[in-house]
Amino acid sequence: ANMVDVSAKQSTDRVARAQGFVAMDAKTLELIESGSAKKGDVLATARIAGIMAAKKTSDLIPLCHPLAITKATVDFSPSLDPIGIYVTAEVKVAGQTGVEMEAMTAVSVACLTVYDMLKAVDKGMTFEGIRLIEKSGGRSGHWRATEPGNPDSGDAGATASAPAKGGVKR
Repeated sequence: ANMVDVSAKQSTDRVARAQGFVAMDAKTLELIESGSAKKGDVLATARIAGIMAAKKTSDLIPLCHPLAITKATVDFSPSLDPIGIYVTAEVKVAGQTGVEMEAMTAVSVACLTVYDMLKAVDKGMTFEGIRLIEKSGGRSGHWRATEPGNPDSGDAGATASAPAKGGVKR
C-alpha cells in the first residue's frame, strides 16, 4: 500500500458533503428534541465530535493525507418518517487532494456519538446510508450522488439537487 504523491498537483478549492441516518425509536427522538437525554445535549456533542473527526481523518485512515481543513460543519435534521436523525457534513479545503473521506468520517463519528449518548435507552439504533452526496474541485470536477428515480442526478452535468433531507417530516 502506498500514499499517493500529490506534490505535482495544483492546489484548488475543494468541497465534499456526506450524509447518513441514525434510525431510532420515537421515544429516543423525543429525548433528543426535548433536550432531556441523560448525558446532555446530544446534537451539540455529536456536532463537535464530527468536526473533530474530520480534522483527525488522516490519523484514522492510513493512506489519507493530512489536510489543512478550512471549514467543517455537521448538521442534523430530525425525521418522523423514517424515525431518526439525518446527519450531513460539509468539509472544505484549499489543497491538492479532496476532502471526501473527511466528510464521511465526520458523519460516521457524529452517528457513533448519537448512539453513545443514547445507547442506555435505545440499543437498537442503526446507521444507514452513510455516503458521499456531493464533491467539487480537483481534476474530476463536480459530482453529485444519484438519487433513485431521478435521471438528472449523478455526475452527468451535475444539475440535480443533492439528496439532503431537511426538516421534520410529519
